[in-house]
Amino acid sequence: MSAHIIHDTAPLGALIRYTDHAPKPPARFTKKLAAWERRNGVGRLVKKEPARERPTYSSPASITLHEGNFASAGVILVTVMRTHSVDSDLSFEIAERPVVGMVRVIRDSAGNSELVHLAESREAAELWLAKNRHSAARLEEVTAEEIGADVVEGRAAA
Repeated sequence: MSAHIIHDTAPLGALIRYTDHAPKPPARFTKKLAAWERRNGVGRLVKKEPARERPTYSSPASITLHEGNFASAGVILVTVMRTHSVDSDLSFEIAERPVVGMVRVIRDSAGNSELVHLAESREAAELWLAKNRHSAARLEEVTAEEIGADVVEGRAAA
């Protein structure tokens, strides 16, 4: 499916796989392998940006995927995020959806929602939020109605 479909249908917190369908090069070709890894990977959907029209520029809608963190001694040093335009030539698929009972920690800024953390339960989300202060953060539980709407609308199949 396209990035546009992911933008319109995938819930925040879903694991998204993207690919350009090229075969993975052997490890000895480090530059080719690095280029392949930039166009093939998996990330958690953390933000959906709408298209923007300004007098001096315009930008298409986009999705942002959290691909991982690099940490040392329990401290996150670098967070890897990748933003894809809905015009991207890559193919996307929903690898995993959040399950009922999970809780999203959402931060609202500039009219957009951004997933900050996905917890297994409300208690875990509140504990995480107490340890990691975020202004304007709110908790949003994944409900059976949300999952049911995905099934009815044909979005349940990954």
